[in-house]
Amino acid sequence: MNGSLALVGSGEYLPAMAELERSLIDDGVKNGKAATYIQIPTAAGQESQSRLNYWRDLGKAQADALGVESIFLPIFTREDAFNFEYVNLIENSSLIYMSGGDPHYLAQSLIGTPLWDVINKSWQSGSSLAGCSAGAMVLSSQIPNFRFSKKEPTPGLNLIPNIRVIPHFDKFFRWIPDSAAKILLEVPEETILIGVDELTAIVKRSGDDHWVVQGKAMVHVLKGLPDQQLAHNQTIHLP
Repeated sequence: MNGSLALVGSGEYLPAMAELERSLIDDGVKNGKAATYIQIPTAAGQESQSRLNYWRDLGKAQADALGVESIFLPIFTREDAFNFEYVNLIENSSLIYMSGGDPHYLAQSLIGTPLWDVINKSWQSGSSLAGCSAGAMVLSSQIPNFRFSKKEPTPGLNLIPNIRVIPHFDKFFRWIPDSAAKILLEVPEETILIGVDELTAIVKRSGDDHWVVQGKAMVHVLKGLPDQQLAHNQTIHLP
């Protein structure tokens, strides 16, 4: 029994995303998990301490508003992902949330670690798993290089190998160079490329065979299926 899975364009822990995050926590509780969520800030691990404190405090404020417990795990390096003091806190939580930052650094920090193993195991046993921005990108088999378009994609965590996400989509294509856009849109055969706008998510609930859009803006199907735009509460089947 896999838990719910959310791919979020932006906005983790903001008031606009509280309804989504509440629903993911509730999904995990229905699957027998505790009403807590885990904050995994690894994608921002190379940022300043003040920024890391910002993510910690933002998540805590959201938890307080929702009336649940948050657990901020200071996993900032690959070495931290082998720390069983952190790993052992994850398995019974209703929501595991990987927030934004550098998706390549996030993948390199988690691939082949006990931390990723327990995240995957927990999701498979009913915990909800959410990835925002970098946290959504990293769940595919490959992560494109937005800023260095001549670089090859780097390996992702491969949880949803045939789905590739462009977060912040409504803002992103305002500044991305044409050369990078062309490479970004070149995806392998049988890969579905989706753009997820800010303050918006696409969610697959535990037991469902479809995904549903949640949030203020749109999800854009760009490659692998007929081009389309989906708004709040619209559904789509992603093979």
